[in-house]
Amino acid sequence: MDTTETDPVAEREPEAESGKDPEADPAVEHQPAVPPAPRARRRGRTALIVATAAVLGIVAGTATGYAIQADREPTPLPVLAQPGGVPYPAKPLAASGGAGDAAGAKAAVEPPGVVRDLRKRLIGRPAGSRDHSPEVISDGWMSVASYAQYFSSPDHAFGWLIANDVRRIAATSWLEGENRQVDVVLAQFRPGESTPVLDDVDAETSRDYTDEMSSGPVSGSVRGGYYLFEPVQKPGFLPGYHALGYAGRGDVKVQVYIFDTRPIAERDIRKLTERQLERL
Repeated sequence: MDTTETDPVAEREPEAESGKDPEADPAVEHQPAVPPAPRARRRGRTALIVATAAVLGIVAGTATGYAIQADREPTPLPVLAQPGGVPYPAKPLAASGGAGDAAGAKAAVEPPGVVRDLRKRLIGRPAGSRDHSPEVISDGWMSVASYAQYFSSPDHAFGWLIANDVRRIAATSWLEGENRQVDVVLAQFRPGESTPVLDDVDAETSRDYTDEMSSGPVSGSVRGGYYLFEPVQKPGFLPGYHALGYAGRGDVKVQVYIFDTRPIAERDIRKLTERQLERL
């Protein structure tokens, strides 16, 4: 038996030289070395440069377009076509803006018979009369609801006025003598060939009032007329007389009312209606 002693250090030298750890996991030991991950490149600067260039290109293009458009002559608008043959200027108005041009433009575009301030067409109260300012009239104007109260069926009248596009209602009122009150109302409807004024005047002429005493036409209108009604009698009150004059011209309907405790002459209601019709 060989009793030669072996140097433990010498026997472990090959293992030490090989660089292996005998106690290490073989699976981990045989994995290839993984190189370090490359450093990520910053992209924010490049994207900012591209976006800035795009914005500058849009701004430059818009400025160039405005500069080109500013040097061009303005394109005239086409002539407006309105129902009923409303006259509009055939060519654009002059650009000088003087007073003469403004007056000419107003005359050219203003349809005939159009009333800007309907209150100026109301007749003035006669000499010796007293001013009357009822609550239903405010600064010469009357609301649709107040105007509907003059009719026998206010609810139906209000709906009819709204459906037929009533535009404005001007009114005036005064007092005469002891108990006479006169109300004059001008109701303006939509303009055009289909204005309801003449149809309503025709309906008024053919209306069969059960309390009518007399009626007749007014001059200056082939459709206008007047009515005198029977007095309203109530115990303890003076009798109430009522007269109505009506006519139409263009898109304006004329209505004249006289209320009195004494009989009303046909001449009074007829003359007042004719005077108001002449103002239109």
